[in-house]
Amino acid sequence: MTRQVLAAVRTGAHQTEFREFPMPEVSSDSALLRMEVAGICGTDVKFYAKPPIEVPVIMGHENIGYIAQAGSEFMERKGVKEGDLVFVEHYVPCFSCEWCHRGEYRLCTGTDWRRNPDAIRFGYTSAERPPHLWGGFAQYMYLPWNAVVHKVPVGVTPELAGVVTPMANGIQWALLDCGVGYDSRVLVQGPGQQGLSQTVACKQAGASLIIVTGTSKDKARLEVALKLGADYAINVEEEDPVQRIREITGGEGVDVSLDCSAGAGTAPVLLGLEALKRKGGTMLVQGEVASFPEFPLAKVTNKYVTIKSARGHNHLSCELALKQLASDRFPLDLITTHRLGLKDADRAIKSVGGTETEGVIHVSLLPWQ
Repeated sequence: MTRQVLAAVRTGAHQTEFREFPMPEVSSDSALLRMEVAGICGTDVKFYAKPPIEVPVIMGHENIGYIAQAGSEFMERKGVKEGDLVFVEHYVPCFSCEWCHRGEYRLCTGTDWRRNPDAIRFGYTSAERPPHLWGGFAQYMYLPWNAVVHKVPVGVTPELAGVVTPMANGIQWALLDCGVGYDSRVLVQGPGQQGLSQTVACKQAGASLIIVTGTSKDKARLEVALKLGADYAINVEEEDPVQRIREITGGEGVDVSLDCSAGAGTAPVLLGLEALKRKGGTMLVQGEVASFPEFPLAKVTNKYVTIKSARGHNHLSCELALKQLASDRFPLDLITTHRLGLKDADRAIKSVGGTETEGVIHVSLLPWQ
């Protein structure tokens, strides 16, 4: 009799069903991951409320687990063995295009589900597509030959490793994309798991000034930001952030503005633009707003601003993130605030979105509980 695998399946907006799928067979170039932790972020919240595709999906794209079974080719190619604790990127790339050869799997057509109907991406691909286990909200996940895996350093727990994705994004966006480094002055907008990870990355890179902004509901998170290395925390509902940033910087402004907010509309773009220094600043944007009719293009050009897009992570940023977690230099347990079992998947996603459990920053979904 074929062994069955339990999974939480998104079947519609704010709808989860628990289904069983047959345990896949493992070939010489594939593997099975016994899930330990599936991290939940703002993207999960957004796509749970408004699914981008109508078919059932096993969500979960921040996945940590043990190699339960693996073929000989898979182990040789990936440098892993059965029993290893690994982080699996959600990108499933082709490994043959220009972007893949650069280690920029995030830009590969083979994993671009928005443009390629045949693309595979963990947490996004239809559960109707064999062998079905394409997401971390399940007891096991199937790893094809082109899965991207990283060994978790010894001493890093599965739960702590569960924040490697936001940490990798922090390193990617702040350091690799926007050039934050020694003596940089940085504005981080939004003290969620992503903004806090940016704060850690900037501090580690040697930024001389880190300002984190949030709203009244972010009071506890702003306090966490200060503990993780931010120099100033600004409640934008109580203070004029532009005036306060000018006071802090002596009127000079910041070198880099990082938008890590969610659901704030165009406000972070406008604030970031105003907060940047007179010439040559860099601004990272999320792109949540589909259109911006009165976008201040003249100010962008007059201030000689470089605009960067927040778009995932590459192989290097993931490796650096794992080293950051292993260094134990920052109290990152302040980010991993809640643990919930698979049966509480609906509650877990909504809690990250702020509509269920209070005080949540990052939720670790534990598929075996």
